[in-house]
Amino acid sequence: MLQIAICDDEEKQLGQTTALLDTYLQSRPGLDGQVETFRSGSALLERAERAGGFDLYILDILMPELSGIDTGRRLRALGEGGEIVYLTSSNDFAADSYDVRAFFYLLKPVEENRLFQVLDGAVKKLKQRRSSAVLVSTAEGPRRILLEQIRYVERVGRRMRYYCTDGTVDSQTIRLSFREAAADLLADRRFCRCGASFVLNFQHVAGVNGQSALLDNGQTVILPRTAAAEFKKAWGSYWLEEGNEWQDCLPWST
Repeated sequence: MLQIAICDDEEKQLGQTTALLDTYLQSRPGLDGQVETFRSGSALLERAERAGGFDLYILDILMPELSGIDTGRRLRALGEGGEIVYLTSSNDFAADSYDVRAFFYLLKPVEENRLFQVLDGAVKKLKQRRSSAVLVSTAEGPRRILLEQIRYVERVGRRMRYYCTDGTVDSQTIRLSFREAAADLLADRRFCRCGASFVLNFQHVAGVNGQSALLDNGQTVILPRTAAAEFKKAWGSYWLEEGNEWQDCLPWST
């Protein structure tokens, strides 16, 4: 079930966007989705904090009190990894939308076919993320962990400790080097080995300051001094590449 949130302070626009999403879901028989609407960013954030977030956010940018950009930043600070699509009447917020790792940025009035193309891309990305996982051998038996849920992995003694969005998982004793044990993670470009015993997921790194990597849950991971500069460079390159996946298709670039 695809959980979709629409947030717009204008009732008419909210109704129009909701109708478009309903049409989209009806036109994709294999896609099961549920839409929930909000009139303000604060109402959406309260729902996300109370009952969990959404897979896809369709956010207006120009809203009173909390703008769509501020709402997106707070969602990211909560650790919400859902895809964000911005709808706006202004070109002025492209850089800000990149800052919150938005999937796309569309100008109003939104053309149905264009919106549907963007939604197809977001859904495809979500499905890929949901299907990517690693199988970890634990004392309780094999456990499948989605890659998107892993914030970072650390070697603790002779075990791999996975710090995930829903808790911590320890592997059984490993008899390989840390690099070899983390090979499945490192095959995915979201992950980066930092030093001899850390692998971090770029998707959950909100910032890098000196030797500190700030995660999206507020936690700080201290990076090895010799690896911090290279990690910061790789982290920036990752998000630049992510942005380039949709930047060339922005409405004003065609």
